[in-house]
Amino acid sequence: MHLMSDVEYFAWNLSDREDAPCVRDDVTALSYRRFAERVDALAAQLSRLGVARGEVVAIWLPNRAELLVAMMATWRLGATASPVNPQFLVPEAKRQIDDCNAAIVVAEREEPLLSRTTLLIGDFHTDPDPTWQPPDQPEPDEIALLIYTSGSTGVPKGVQLTHANLQYMGTAIGQNSDLSAADHALLILPLFHVNAIAVSFLAPILAGGQLSITGQFSVTRFFADVARLRPTYFSAVPTIYAMLVSAMPDDVDLSSLRFAICGAAPISRELLGHAERQLGVPILEGYGLTEGTCASACNPLHGTRKAGTVGPALPGQTIAIVGPSGEHLPPGEAGEVVIAGPSLMRGYLNQPTATARTIRDQWLYTGDIGKLDEDGYLTLVDRLKDMIIRGGENIYPKEIENALAEHPGVLEAAVVGRPHELYGEVPIAYVVPYPGADVSGAALQQHLAGRLTRIKLPESITLVDELPRNPVGKIDKPTLRQQLSGQQQLSTQK
Repeated sequence: MHLMSDVEYFAWNLSDREDAPCVRDDVTALSYRRFAERVDALAAQLSRLGVARGEVVAIWLPNRAELLVAMMATWRLGATASPVNPQFLVPEAKRQIDDCNAAIVVAEREEPLLSRTTLLIGDFHTDPDPTWQPPDQPEPDEIALLIYTSGSTGVPKGVQLTHANLQYMGTAIGQNSDLSAADHALLILPLFHVNAIAVSFLAPILAGGQLSITGQFSVTRFFADVARLRPTYFSAVPTIYAMLVSAMPDDVDLSSLRFAICGAAPISRELLGHAERQLGVPILEGYGLTEGTCASACNPLHGTRKAGTVGPALPGQTIAIVGPSGEHLPPGEAGEVVIAGPSLMRGYLNQPTATARTIRDQWLYTGDIGKLDEDGYLTLVDRLKDMIIRGGENIYPKEIENALAEHPGVLEAAVVGRPHELYGEVPIAYVVPYPGADVSGAALQQHLAGRLTRIKLPESITLVDELPRNPVGKIDKPTLRQQLSGQQQLSTQK
């Protein structure tokens, strides 16, 4: 079953919605007609700068309306958009931009180190060029998005998502939460993630609704925006819900909200229940991967919602649990979560081996451990990977370990996640220095600050004499986590 909509999300085909509100941010408000005009104006500009069908446009912008205009203008040309984390330092951004061989970078400022043609946001054309002839619109199987994610190795991989993937996902999310033209998404998650693109942009656009892009998130700002803009839903991560319920004003007006969505990391039953009571709306917990175009399971708005689960498979997708040999396990038994259906990525860019390891016999192997109940509701048990989820952001220990290893005084490093009341998890580093090396935790933090985005920086760096190892000599991270959770101390250097 392929759940598809007759409606498209392409701006140029929706301009007949005319003055209906489409996209706004703190300084710009665009109707459907004006959004389409801005898209065509920028598409013509990108075309004249040499962007051709099938090429990649890297979009290195913070959340704002122009990011969505640039993404849609890229699609207007039959090209692929690759959003770049706006918090990235230049070396981090350069790795992604070079890997996808972007034809052009759309950015707020010029960065000569990128060695790429750059179109600055202040130079965008905003009125269509009547002499420009757009190419044929993208086919469903053409690559729409290249979203970068890292495996447990810390090596970035470009996830190739097609327009068919996005059309399916936006439609499925809309149907699961009964979206209509009356709906209005408040977008607070970063647009370099597929969650924000699919849940807060494409889903309401497909339904004829609108979205408002909020600026830098804060609790005070969130409640003010809900009262002022009157959104009907928002999507957030557990950390945000924890912040909202812990600092909710007494006189806040949330009457416009119909529901909310929670994803990116597991939320506790306690926090979920507390947030639903405080906000006064159902919160739909879901689960998915970038490789599965955002969501594969979600508790429904209308129907049974089971706290502690991430819901059943979205219509059109199938979720199964497999054992070590790939055998499908019955309800109640834990194993690796695998997914099939129209949400599966085309593959990782230029990484056939990694693609073949992740997608086998048309099943996406998630690396997560879970179990299904008799009704098909999925409960997540653990992760196979070492990934740390801090406030909904994926952090890969290997990337931090590699950066630590660049310091001349570091012999070995291991990074694991420590539970945190607000963020869910935070990275903790253990470092074995070279004998006689003059190194300190403070010096290593300073070393990392020039190499990693702030959110990736370890909460603490402990110098140790040695790291625990398993029988084959590899660093034993499960033991390290146990020692950390049990507050047992390793043999530390003074």
